[in-house]
Amino acid sequence: MSNYKDIIARKKEITAKALGFDYAKYEQGGLAFDYEGMMNNTGYTLADIRRIQRETGVGNTPLLELRQITRLARKYAPPGKGARIFLKDEAANPSGSFKARRAAISVYHAAKLGYEGVVAATSGNYGAAVASQAAMRGLKAIIVQEVYDSKGLGQPEILEKGRACEAYGAEVMQLTVGPELFAIFLQVLETTGFFNASLYTPYGIAGIETLGVEIVEEVRQRASRDPDAVVITHAGGGNVTGTARGIIKAGALSCRIIGASVDLGGLHMASDSDFNRKSFTTGHTGFSVPFTTWPDRADVPRNAARSLRYLDSFGTVTQGEVFYATEMLAQLEGLERGPAGNVSLAAAFALAQTMDEGQVIVVQETEYTGAGKHPTAQLTFAESQGIVLSSGDPSLSVPGQSIIIPSHPKLICFKELSMEALRLSYLRNALAHKGEGQLSPREVEFLCEDSRAPQSVVCQVSGQ
Repeated sequence: MSNYKDIIARKKEITAKALGFDYAKYEQGGLAFDYEGMMNNTGYTLADIRRIQRETGVGNTPLLELRQITRLARKYAPPGKGARIFLKDEAANPSGSFKARRAAISVYHAAKLGYEGVVAATSGNYGAAVASQAAMRGLKAIIVQEVYDSKGLGQPEILEKGRACEAYGAEVMQLTVGPELFAIFLQVLETTGFFNASLYTPYGIAGIETLGVEIVEEVRQRASRDPDAVVITHAGGGNVTGTARGIIKAGALSCRIIGASVDLGGLHMASDSDFNRKSFTTGHTGFSVPFTTWPDRADVPRNAARSLRYLDSFGTVTQGEVFYATEMLAQLEGLERGPAGNVSLAAAFALAQTMDEGQVIVVQETEYTGAGKHPTAQLTFAESQGIVLSSGDPSLSVPGQSIIIPSHPKLICFKELSMEALRLSYLRNALAHKGEGQLSPREVEFLCEDSRAPQSVVCQVSGQ
């Protein structure tokens, strides 16, 4: 591999060449850039995106009403409470997850620009989507995947995702945990000249907008109203951003956008010792909190996934609650899905009990399951890593030490995080990247837009 510091220093140069997208034209000085201008100049309208996705069988997935789970939620809700729970079955996409939507546009664009292949760095679901779409468009695909700890152990879920990538014909580069993932990703882009099918480009985020639009259209058809809340499994922020933008474009302006993550507090995602002490490889706080509070840590010059612009609330569920929700969905509704989408299902089950019976809450996605993704495989692996498994009150679990499966459905809860604290953390991170000097008026305006914090708060945190 090339010198690590050298290749990281050339990040902007390498990624710009591998994207064919001029980020510089949207820069407005310092921290500020024209986000909406960047998003609106992909070259594809919403109608174009729907057409492109239809060409490869992406989108138009079924919206299913979870009648049995709704009935169970109402059993424990106060009188008159218990919203109808719907689920958007994204496992029906060609590669088995909503990420086919973002891959469809990136791969189409790569083919349009004449690239020979595409490269993506991912734990797997997105890699499978990229590989699947690349196969359909006649392009090569290389997936750079973080898989093993220093002992050579890999989680069943990650190994299953790697298998899926290879099944679609991709070359999969499986690495150990650590900072070399991004450096190798950059080196692959540079040496192959392939397209950067990053999760965080405007193309990838625009591809998810169709999901938000479809949710609103289908809820209107089925329930004669707009969805009151949509719960979105939150990791790097693209899922939240794209879906919310689609909901807004469909005109459902009163719909609450709720992010949900698995609580993995105390575990460091780049730690070799912590890597296999988590039972979820996406949709957890190890991604969602860092990306929420500083989105431009991504592998592109400016991240198109900016969740603070859209989140009305954000909270967590435990690992045990997600495993319970996975079994609940299978045994009450006959749908074996997971695990990522069941993060938002666990949250929605708790939240529905606080909403009126006439309201509608939507679980925004499912994903395909497989041998490595099944709770049995994940829990068996966790136990082999010394994680204590038990049944009882999941709120007593400690990430990396114990997983407690709820002994009763009424124990499932959604723990809200402080949006104010997240906004303040974002602003502090932004100011740290700014360095010395006063914020310009445009920078102040941009930070207000990006964090949804009032100008008074931005000025207070910046000391001006």
